[in-house]
Amino acid sequence: MGAPQLFSSLRCELRIIQAKNVESKSKGSFFVRYYLSTGSNKTIQLNTREISSKSDLSWNESFALDCFGSQDSMDNLKQQTVVFELRWRNKVPVLGNIGGSQLLGRAEIPWKQVFESQNMEIEKWVTMDSTKGHVLPKLQVGMRIQVPAMVEMERRTHGKVNKWDECGCKDGHCYSSCGDYEIFALAAVLEAF
Repeated sequence: MGAPQLFSSLRCELRIIQAKNVESKSKGSFFVRYYLSTGSNKTIQLNTREISSKSDLSWNESFALDCFGSQDSMDNLKQQTVVFELRWRNKVPVLGNIGGSQLLGRAEIPWKQVFESQNMEIEKWVTMDSTKGHVLPKLQVGMRIQVPAMVEMERRTHGKVNKWDECGCKDGHCYSSCGDYEIFALAAVLEAF
């Protein structure tokens, strides 16, 4: 019989802040789509809210995921990346947002970079590979990893920390855990751990 498997937990947070150097569009909306790997050849896809192409490209949206798993699965997280895509959707007044979206730029950030950073937290501008035109869009993102002691300290400092059974936005942080899709995403992530 092998040694017993030790389990640990982490809180992984992503924040989509803003974009710049984006080719101007006369109508429609911009959003960021990002992909989280579950480690078992499955991927979770999440979208920010859509904002008008006539406004400043500032989302300031957060997503938090409490992960629980074996030490091996936590080590596997260090080998994964988060893929960010800047997208544009043409809004035709009669048809709404039927017809999909257009990829404007794509970038990846490895979780290893977050693990190796001071306080396991980064905030940076990433230059996206452009699929259209010569302008290289930039996206400002934040990524943070917390261990249970850090989560408890934040709870004591700022009050209650949101969990998966809560939803909505508070103080600029959105926790999307209400719908069936999010419950499926949580299950997919936990399956990997």
